[in-house]
Amino acid sequence: MPKTGQNGHGSRRRPSAETWLDARLERAAQGDQDAFTDVYDTLARPVKGLICRVLRDEAQAEEVTQDVMVEIWRTADRYRPELGSARGWVLSLAHRRAVDRVRHVRASTARERRSALLAEDRPFDAVAEAVERHEDHERVQRCLADLERHQRVPLVLAYYQGMTYLEVAACLATPAGTVNSRMRAGLRLLRRCLETGR
Repeated sequence: MPKTGQNGHGSRRRPSAETWLDARLERAAQGDQDAFTDVYDTLARPVKGLICRVLRDEAQAEEVTQDVMVEIWRTADRYRPELGSARGWVLSLAHRRAVDRVRHVRASTARERRSALLAEDRPFDAVAEAVERHEDHERVQRCLADLERHQRVPLVLAYYQGMTYLEVAACLATPAGTVNSRMRAGLRLLRRCLETGR
């Protein structure tokens, strides 16, 4: 049965599962290993799914997921429930780490990619298309990273997790109208960044 607060704003309260998860993360911040196990069991799969969509590499996604979960254990005391849900905080952190990995891989493999392209005997169009697809993906990640957190997180949840704006609102414990407005503003800025490079 849904709970409604005495102030009449029950529709803005977090679903009970999200409230439970928030509380478990707060307990994990106090060193409760059982609470962290609950957080891990609940969020490891969505974290890996988000990271895999960014990296497009199963093995790297697994590695980054483990890094993220360790970081959550180490930095759980930085979570502030008044700023949003535990799920939103964790997925935002996961997205940031995935983007960092993309940048690291891009920097460390740039020379190898250029050498491989020069060495391969493929038609120019095929090479150009492959490079363009790679650059488009990186440009989207860079533009997303440049957005303010309150605009970036809803878009990440919608794009990489396939959530509707109503589901995003529930996840972030934010009124649906506010989330809709932030997503529209974020999309405008994202489109401008992709078109102009800034």
